[in-house]
Amino acid sequence: MRVVSLVPSLTEAVAVTLPGVLVGATDWCSHPADLDVHRIGGTKNPDIDRILALAPDLVIANEEENRAPDLDALRAAGVHVLVTEVRSVPRAFAELDRVLTACGASARPAWLDAAEAAWAGLPEPTGRTRAVVPVWRRPWMVLGRDTFAGDVLARLGVDHVYAGHPERYPRVPLEELRAAGAELVVLPDEPYRFTADDGPEAFPGLPCALVSGRHLTWYGPSLTRAPRVLGGALRAAHR
Repeated sequence: MRVVSLVPSLTEAVAVTLPGVLVGATDWCSHPADLDVHRIGGTKNPDIDRILALAPDLVIANEEENRAPDLDALRAAGVHVLVTEVRSVPRAFAELDRVLTACGASARPAWLDAAEAAWAGLPEPTGRTRAVVPVWRRPWMVLGRDTFAGDVLARLGVDHVYAGHPERYPRVPLEELRAAGAELVVLPDEPYRFTADDGPEAFPGLPCALVSGRHLTWYGPSLTRAPRVLGGALRAAHR
């Protein structure tokens, strides 16, 4: 089996479960750290000719991270493309199972069982917190409706203010974000790399949780530790 992955989360999941199956991945596929495959460009601008030269049996993609014209070009060239849709934690587990099976896994990996158990075993949050969750600045963009990261946070007791917005990642002026009635600002380190010196200063008077973007937005082996890692960061913001 020869697989090219256009999604960092799926790259890690396949590489950990089926060593040697991946022959290509995007420049943004940073895990596992020792991944040694051909790099085929970005998630939004993959090099189609380079992918075809690898003669993959399967290309794995995501409806949010990858562009339909690129996937259509691969299909037109005769490549089988599997497109995932992940907008909740349960859907992530189902899609991971589907991808790994398509890549040749004969059994469900232990890490996937452990990740599902970690989320199923979460205690009911003792309280709810309203938050603004920026994912970009210049311009400011936040989590909106129907997102995987939003579902992750909801299961940890955080309700993001724009969950009912018509758009999934709306652009919202900073003045409006400040006036949205949030009790917390959640700042991930990807896709925009918010840091202690870049982000919190825009929200004076509000506690800010600096969180791992990989544990907030990736669906793969990182899901095993995500409840503990994110929970710790969220609690730290209120100390």
